[in-house]
Amino acid sequence: MAKSLKQVLSQIEKLQKEAEALRAKEISGVVARIREAIDHYGLTPEELFGATLQRPRAGRKAAAKPARATATATTAKRKAPRGAGTPKYHDGAGRTWTGVGKRPTWFKDALAAGKTAEDLLIR
Repeated sequence: MAKSLKQVLSQIEKLQKEAEALRAKEISGVVARIREAIDHYGLTPEELFGATLQRPRAGRKAAAKPARATATATTAKRKAPRGAGTPKYHDGAGRTWTGVGKRPTWFKDALAAGKTAEDLLIR
């Protein structure tokens, strides 16, 4: 016999409550094991969450949270961006090119007009 929608929703609610109870029980066990390990190894909050902890703002009671990585910590891992480079070619009208990367239109046009790359070199 097919179940009604009301019966299915009732079962879902019952299972959700059961799942929440199991989760709460598991969490208490995990927290107990973590606390035991912290006590056993004598770990400090700095060792667990980093050297700097955020301080609670005045008037608020807040648990200490680990500090987020600063911009300098994340950018130190990346390579520094390269500069524009030294121009190697010019067209006499103020446009320059380093000779690296895609050829600019003015450079291609000058070559098409009969000039050589050597003619456009900055000396």
